[in-house]
Amino acid sequence: MSDDRVKTLQVMRTSRLSGFYRQSPERRRARLVEARWVTPEDAEGLAGLAGFDEACADAMVENVVGIHGLPLGVALNFVVDGRERLIPMAVEEPSIIAAASYAARLCAESGGFTVEADPPITTAQVELLDVPSLEDARAALHAHLALLLAESDALIPAMCERGGGTRELEVRVLDATTLVVHLHIDTRDAMGANCVNSVAEGMAPRLAALTGARPGLKILTNLADRRKVHVRARVPVSALVSDGFTDGAAVRDGILAAHRFAELDPYRAVTHNKGVMNGVDAVLVACGNDWRAVEAGAHAWAARSGGYRPLTTWRAGGDGALEGELLMPLATSTAGGAARTHPGVQRALKLARVSGAVDLAALAGAAGLATNLAALKALSTDGIQKGHMALHARRVAAEAGARGELIEIVAERLAHERVYRPERAREILAAEVARRKEARG
Repeated sequence: MSDDRVKTLQVMRTSRLSGFYRQSPERRRARLVEARWVTPEDAEGLAGLAGFDEACADAMVENVVGIHGLPLGVALNFVVDGRERLIPMAVEEPSIIAAASYAARLCAESGGFTVEADPPITTAQVELLDVPSLEDARAALHAHLALLLAESDALIPAMCERGGGTRELEVRVLDATTLVVHLHIDTRDAMGANCVNSVAEGMAPRLAALTGARPGLKILTNLADRRKVHVRARVPVSALVSDGFTDGAAVRDGILAAHRFAELDPYRAVTHNKGVMNGVDAVLVACGNDWRAVEAGAHAWAARSGGYRPLTTWRAGGDGALEGELLMPLATSTAGGAARTHPGVQRALKLARVSGAVDLAALAGAAGLATNLAALKALSTDGIQKGHMALHARRVAAEAGARGELIEIVAERLAHERVYRPERAREILAAEVARRKEARG
């Protein structure tokens, strides 16, 4: 083997870390170092989020009285646009990270996820009230279009220097005397809220004067429909075979039937989309992004047809494989905000090898499609509770006082008995501890 080939193999990373979930947090961090996902220093920082103290928290938000933590995990097995990726997820609900990792492994059988992401456009809205003539107002705005775009850019010189800036002006009619002007601004790797709001406020008097209107609200919109992600994945029928379900085509058809239910019923569609946002939000929280804005935009997008619809689409491909896609607005940021001040966010972005806001949106979208797939497969086979209760058993074991490998031993016994009471967990733990003492003599 050539020296170049050896060097290539040495730097290759895999997102497939077998047995990862069974190991202790310390051992998991060690494996991330061994697999060259993080440096020893970063691994040590992950252990205690070194650097995030009350002083840092007090600089981020008001009225700080302490620090509230969430578990930070990594979803495995992801291949996104041909690259192996680990995806950081911060979430309190059990099964989400496991579900994402499992579904990613299924999708990896056919090359993983492919993502098309729009440029990072954030939109400012300027409301114009009491417009004397909608036709004249629209004509005036169109006639001054080039000048208005230049004036908008003059309000954000730093953003323009970074390659961003105002890309388009759009006029929308709301009623007989009301217009809203959208200024679509490329905010690069920033979410751009402050930048865009400054444009809205700065341009409002000029727009009102041109149209003879009275300025109303001036603020960004969180319906980021110029900033969408389109994620695709496919799963061969053979990969859908599992214990107790040997007919992969039947599993596929069950998933398609579950998706059809969401298409027909908004009550089901809400829960369907919650499964998407399980993955998206966990990535955004880990990476210090405004998950509330993305949630609001996602649900507005799901209702854009006048009825509430699923964010994903699943179908059978020509070769019988299960094919899925997710299309949704997903505005992210890797510059400013928590990415600048929170050391945990900085480490999460580094762990995921995030190159910028568009890349982060791609990862979050892939995670969302994965968690949706995992939920649909569970619903159409074992039922959603089997996976949930297996992970719930670990939580009950920990609450009963089990630590290290004893958590798995107690949890497996609870799951086998299908009894999840804390008192039973304590009985199993006490018996196991006594057994070990006796074995040691």
